[in-house]
Amino acid sequence: MIEGIKKDAKTRMSKALDALAGNFNKIRTGRAHPSILDGIQVSYYGSDAPLSQVANVNVEDARTLSVTPWEKNLVPDIEKAIMKSDLGLNPSTAGAVIRIPMPALTEETRKNFIRQARGEAETARVSIRNIRRDALAEVKSLLKDKEISEDDERRAGDDIQKITDQFVADVDKALAAKEKDLMEI
Repeated sequence: MIEGIKKDAKTRMSKALDALAGNFNKIRTGRAHPSILDGIQVSYYGSDAPLSQVANVNVEDARTLSVTPWEKNLVPDIEKAIMKSDLGLNPSTAGAVIRIPMPALTEETRKNFIRQARGEAETARVSIRNIRRDALAEVKSLLKDKEISEDDERRAGDDIQKITDQFVADVDKALAAKEKDLMEI
């Protein structure tokens, strides 16, 4: 029972870490990376579809992305969707290929992105702590139902705390790596 609770907590905490990694990918650095465009939705025959499902996104060079739509008539829609996104990107079209130059980050935008990254990291930490709280509550209910002893409860609490500390440390490592990435020129 206790092992199941710990395993469930680990699984949920790793999902929180994965979500953090996804959120960090949306924060752009000075380098071009296809995951920057992951959140963009394109109007495709009346419904919204992710950009990756209607076009091929490639890194042309360190500061340029190229988007090649699978249907030529989607070029204006994709261009409009990229411009509407809050990423601050200005696409330019050359025939059927849309090139997106990554503007150099100013000191102010770097600081704003670092602030945003820290906010995302704090959200992940809160999520991990909430998972810890839920796991400890499950263990306490087992104790209350007299399915485990107080010693088992204390041991399980210590184990859950160790798991939590490990995942919080992973969040801190990911944040440090993202901050380093953002501060590189």
